Amino acid sequence: MYIYCVIGASKELRERCPYSKGAIIWYDHCLFLKYLDANFFGKIDNKNKFSMTNVQAVENNPTLINEKVQELLSGLSNEASDANPKFYATGEVQLDTFTTLYGIAQCTRDLSNVDCKKCLDVAISELPNCCDSKRGGRVVGGSCNVGFELYPIVGT
Repeated sequence: MYIYCVIGASKELRERCPYSKGAIIWYDHCLFLKYLDANFFGKIDNKNKFSMTNVQAVENNPTLINEKVQELLSGLSNEASDANPKFYATGEVQLDTFTTLYGIAQCTRDLSNVDCKKCLDVAISELPNCCDSKRGGRVVGGSCNVGFELYPIVGT
């Protein structure tokens, strides 16, 4: 599966950015591929960032959802950056009998543990700007990404 991801991402970058000195592509459940004509290894990339939101708003108790998103993702930020060689963590928290909140935190593996934590915490701090009281959202950057949804967002 991953070799297909690498081949597909490489091909897509060549097609979309044929004359670029740098490009980045994220594929959910697959990989992140980045190239640049400057050394970026081990440096937090705060320039290449975007957010995505689930357009559906939370109907019941949006304040609780916002608090639980911060709580869950802060814990995942700690887990992903704390001597975790994959720099990746997923988790969930039960909101009520019928509702589960799912989250993900991930860094590129060229970062130090300290820089991974910094990157994730900045991304988490940007979620209220895009995704306040929403059923899901994500901040994706050139060095890390965080996300949450009210449905499972990663395969098992």
